[in-house]
Amino acid sequence: MTEQLPPYAPREARARTVWLRPTLRSSQKEAVASATMTATGDNFFNAFAIYLNATAAQMGWLMAIPQLFGALFQILSAWLGNYLPRKPLVVTTAGFQALVVFALAVLALTRSASSVPWLIGLCVLYFSCLNFIQPQWRAWMGSIVPQRRRGAFFASRTRLTMMASLAIFVSGGALLSLSERLGVVWLGFALLFAAAGAGRVISARLLTQMHDPDPVPHPSGRKGFWQSLLQMRASLKDRTFREYSFFVAGMQGVVAISAPFFAVYMLRDLQFTYLEYSLNAIASILTQFLTLSFWGRFSDRFGNRLVMLFSSIVIPVVPLLWLFSPDHWYLIGVQMVSGFVWSGYSLSTANYLYDIRPHKSDFAVYAAMQSALSAVAVFGGALLGGLIATAAPHIAEAVPFLSDMRSPLFIVFVASFLLRVAVSVWFIPRAAEPRVRRRPKVLQVIYRVTRFSAISGIALDWLSVTRRGADKRSEAVDDGEEP
Repeated sequence: MTEQLPPYAPREARARTVWLRPTLRSSQKEAVASATMTATGDNFFNAFAIYLNATAAQMGWLMAIPQLFGALFQILSAWLGNYLPRKPLVVTTAGFQALVVFALAVLALTRSASSVPWLIGLCVLYFSCLNFIQPQWRAWMGSIVPQRRRGAFFASRTRLTMMASLAIFVSGGALLSLSERLGVVWLGFALLFAAAGAGRVISARLLTQMHDPDPVPHPSGRKGFWQSLLQMRASLKDRTFREYSFFVAGMQGVVAISAPFFAVYMLRDLQFTYLEYSLNAIASILTQFLTLSFWGRFSDRFGNRLVMLFSSIVIPVVPLLWLFSPDHWYLIGVQMVSGFVWSGYSLSTANYLYDIRPHKSDFAVYAAMQSALSAVAVFGGALLGGLIATAAPHIAEAVPFLSDMRSPLFIVFVASFLLRVAVSVWFIPRAAEPRVRRRPKVLQVIYRVTRFSAISGIALDWLSVTRRGADKRSEAVDDGEEP
């Protein structure tokens, strides 16, 4: 990865070669270590809540509150990054997150009567740390990797992350299935979260070994917190952006109605083993990852609007597919369909945001506004889903033709289907065809698995890398977001 420089190269460029290779090597190792945490932690939170006998309302809270706090901490991080050095922020937060995950392991061992509220509180801290790190990590990585090496480096990093995540996810499912046979599921969860905490400790240690070429924030780029909020509010004056943001937020909100309850349906109603649950999840994760390149080429040829329209038509149908059969292999096929569609949706909505924002505008403001709206929508959708799931058994008893349903949760799935259709019907006639501007190629985008949703496969952390002006210094963009 190190650039080969002639003896007469500038001193700054030659100094860069000293730290570049070990920093990139540490980053690759850190990808595997952090994947140990995300694959072990994120993917089994719902399963752990079900083991703790969480109510339907609590399952909704488990998704709603952490996501809202996570979005707030992402905005807070972007603001603090104007004043505080990013490397200490990232390392300190990563260390604290490791303590949070170890606390989850202790929670599994204690099995107290108030375990579910404690789980929700620890998940709030977990996702707050995860989102607080993201803006700083994007900016840091964007300043490290050489321009002409970025495609190969990030592609390699992504493969390492995915391989580690999938291997650990399968191993975690197998461990929980074994512990279930032995009657010590609590021990299985404790070992899982202990492994996740250990992975984060290793990740934090590797982060300390990485070099930061811009250790001090640049005062010229500072913006006040209230100034940023006012700019976010002003961004909604753009009609195309406003309608796009309401669509993305609305779709994520209505998806959140049913998302927590697919795990409940598999583990509690269908009595899937934890290994079967893990394999079901992997079907969506792997399909989404493998089809990203296809959707990237398709979008480049036919436009992001077409992909968005296709996705918005098919996504509402996905929860209905769960009603037809409880067969494990059938549901794996449903998850593959889900992963394929959500892959196109994720990529097209990210690129569409880049296309529609006004030229030379502060893209960070637009991305932050869209993320904030989505967080509020997910919060409301998850709470509504919890209420519907709580009332579903009573509704099924009161309505004769619903009493024969395999699970009362089908009412939640149908409600999510109807509201997804409503969001799509509202947006389709409003989906403008933007004037496409030059944007980063697919190979210049980092795809990092941040969490798993039972219906939408993987959530991706986007980091596109572009070139900044005449000095050709790097600029990190998340969904086009500037650091």
